Amino acid sequence: MFKNLKEFADFLESKGELIRIKEFTDPVMEIAEITDRVSKEPGGGKALLFENTGTSYPVLTNMLGSESRIKYALGIDSFEEVSDSMQSLLQAVMKQRGSLFEKLRLLPLLKDAASWMPKKHKGVAPCQEVILYQPDLDRLPVLQCWPEDGGKFITLPLVHTKDPETGMRNLGMYRMQVFTKDTTGMHWHRHKTGARHFEKFRGDKFPVAIAIGGDPIYTYAATAPLPDGIDEYILAGFLRKKSVKLVDCLTQPLQVPADCDFIIEGYVSKSEGKVVEGPFGDHTGFYSLADLYPKLHITSISHRKDAIYPATLVGIPPQEDKYIAIATEKIFLKPIQFTMVPEMLDLHLPEEGVGHNLAIAKISKSYPGQGAKVAHALWGAGQMMFNKILIVVDEDIDIRNREELYDTIIRNYLPKRDTHFGRGPMDVLDHTSPVCGYGGKMLIDATVKLPEEGGEHKAEPGIKAIHYTHSADDLKGLINVILDKNEPLDDDYTGLWLWGSNWDPVRDSEFSGGKLVADSRAKITGKDGFTREWPGKALASGAIIEAVDKKWDKLGIGPFIPSPSLKFSKEIK
Repeated sequence: MFKNLKEFADFLESKGELIRIKEFTDPVMEIAEITDRVSKEPGGGKALLFENTGTSYPVLTNMLGSESRIKYALGIDSFEEVSDSMQSLLQAVMKQRGSLFEKLRLLPLLKDAASWMPKKHKGVAPCQEVILYQPDLDRLPVLQCWPEDGGKFITLPLVHTKDPETGMRNLGMYRMQVFTKDTTGMHWHRHKTGARHFEKFRGDKFPVAIAIGGDPIYTYAATAPLPDGIDEYILAGFLRKKSVKLVDCLTQPLQVPADCDFIIEGYVSKSEGKVVEGPFGDHTGFYSLADLYPKLHITSISHRKDAIYPATLVGIPPQEDKYIAIATEKIFLKPIQFTMVPEMLDLHLPEEGVGHNLAIAKISKSYPGQGAKVAHALWGAGQMMFNKILIVVDEDIDIRNREELYDTIIRNYLPKRDTHFGRGPMDVLDHTSPVCGYGGKMLIDATVKLPEEGGEHKAEPGIKAIHYTHSADDLKGLINVILDKNEPLDDDYTGLWLWGSNWDPVRDSEFSGGKLVADSRAKITGKDGFTREWPGKALASGAIIEAVDKKWDKLGIGPFIPSPSLKFSKEIK
């Protein structure tokens, strides 16, 4: 348990996991460019504390950007211990209990659960040591990350709302574009719980409270794929085995963690129309386009005396969110397996898939069609509904070994027989779907086929599992991914990222000579039925790259790291 970000930052420094930067660094794109270079280093690089930001507050970035740092934040030695603990809890709660003795055995568990429940903070809360009743966001070092962003964005907001009917609290993470010193956007998608709470509200001024910083476990809890109705602060209490202390807000009827670094309170008006928010260089690696979202009116800002402002950078992978996804993948595998897909032995979300574009499931197969059954079960499981490409393999395959995965595709996958298409919800940030939030999905069934499914087949000699090409005439793989002519063909990481990012499975796929052809080139608005605007990649500007190059030696980070944006130098403006 960490009381605040300062304590966490000091701890990371003691472990050699943090670098303090005393040279002035501009929150407008410079901090993001430096963070991008460091976070793409092997293992995720170091956390960075920018102490000279032109404001009264330092900025902490990449704080969860390695496996060791996210384990420190969660207070664990391994992800498996959390997953096992969750599974034991689920089994205990769901087990039928007939005798009095069996019911009594549940009492210690209930006692433990009571200790995880949020409690009210007594006395003056640290997050309210300094109060700004005339809120001014210009005083905070809010980042602009990419040159075509619509402005500055708060990127790690812990957004608190309450269900108007049940009173249940929700903690979400929805980016917030700064419009003025006391207004921001509220980027909650229609499927998000905060948006549903807002739609249910029958008054005018819907209360919202945003916490920033505090124990880093809150940041993880806000991103966790919990079912509706489960309080994220119960998960935080479960993970750190201690309840979260909450305090009443100053101007809104909500509660927030007493130990956070900043609290922003406000409301969203039901009678006010939506406003244009964005663009924003997003975790997909592309800009999410400007769209209409509610406006937040800020009624107060408070903070700790020693507050640190945390921010995350999202863009072309890998970034800090890679390690948050690793934790989620490992922690929540067994609960999903236990409650929904018992035959699933492992699930992997490769970082090239930016969370939702690509997933690989390992199953214990015992009957025909089981791969398709698993696919549909996963596409109905919370955030997995946004998955675009799902590859299913047998239990003897190491799904994190890329060579082994490709070998099993070559052995077991016949494209026309073993490709299953569907349609369903897509992430609103996906720019390739025919309409926003709804598009194609695809299952690649690479399990050994039973007689009812067609049985074994002989692979074509010399065939590749996935082949990247610039031409539809060059088909050397079972799966052939057509990329734009300026994209590299010898980089599997970039190829997988672009395959999932620039392709709708239903619209952009065809079979040729028994092989799957996936058109992952940029689409042209108004051509071939594509009606949406096509975004560009989130890349640093030439001016920012040059500015950071010049000051690199003064930053104290170590050997020079060139800008990752230079990989796509032809597209830099």
